[in-house]
Amino acid sequence: MATLESMLASDDQSVRLKAALAAGTYPRLDFIEVLLSQCRHEPDFFVRDTLSWALMRQEREAVMRGLIPELTSPIAQARSQAVHTLSKIGDKENYSLISLSLLHDPEDSVASTAWRAASVLVPDDQKDALVNVLITQLGRGDSDTQFALTRFLCAIGDEILEPLKEATKSSNEEIRVQAEFTLMRYREMKLESLSSRRSLGDKNS
Repeated sequence: MATLESMLASDDQSVRLKAALAAGTYPRLDFIEVLLSQCRHEPDFFVRDTLSWALMRQEREAVMRGLIPELTSPIAQARSQAVHTLSKIGDKENYSLISLSLLHDPEDSVASTAWRAASVLVPDDQKDALVNVLITQLGRGDSDTQFALTRFLCAIGDEILEPLKEATKSSNEEIRVQAEFTLMRYREMKLESLSSRRSLGDKNS
């Protein structure tokens, strides 16, 4: 563990990446807290993603015990990375951990990560409720944040249609424009999917 800690403390991104890879390849219970600690401040995207992968390789119950407190950490990156790891684990039973506080987080990066995780983990019978929450975030943040919200709404499915149609009537221009764009993008995706299925059917006929 001392070696893992020293490697993760390196200024060299490649050394930290190798350390995270090794921790996932040879999992140990005492690696979990070290990996979680690194998630709170790791500056490199690829290392952070590998840290999440390494956590997924550890004993699941122990990882969950460590992740849950991170979801309410005062450190924004800790919250974001914990939510990201939950989405990677992919267990829909963890959907309830994506709280309203995370979906409305004042940090755009945290909220965006929560939107993605929720769109992946949401059970079918809770999609309407999730859409109603996400609709309130239309018009938020910069163009990257808004595009992310559009993408994650589209991932949910037809449940977004009626709430988005209502949002296109908003007196707030940013909300109205994003709602219109999201509807357009969703319809494009549906047409692309239909065209792809037809092409596959033609090849198989």
